Amino acid sequence: MEDPRSEMFRKLIDKDPENPMILFSLGNELFKEEKYEEARGHLAKAVENKPDYSVAFRTLGRTHFELGEYDEARSVFERGREVAQENGDLQTAKEINVFMKRLEKRGG
Repeated sequence: MEDPRSEMFRKLIDKDPENPMILFSLGNELFKEEKYEEARGHLAKAVENKPDYSVAFRTLGRTHFELGEYDEARSVFERGREVAQENGDLQTAKEINVFMKRLEKRGG
């Protein structure tokens, strides 16, 4: 059965399929549900439509990490860290650094 939150965001996507906030929100919910492959597509589209969306980069990197796509995760994390620093989003930059360390430990 579909989680009510992700179902709500799916309905919003139907109305506004290019909205980066809705794309991120749906991708984030799917990530929480461990539906990583589906989450990846929505999160990738969110950063494509809003290239300065540091939080979406963070979650997209985590999604690649969970899927074992370590090269992609590293690339997304590096770009996300740059974006976060450019935006002055220091908390997201710190979180990305933590995930980069996990990636290194896992051999990615």
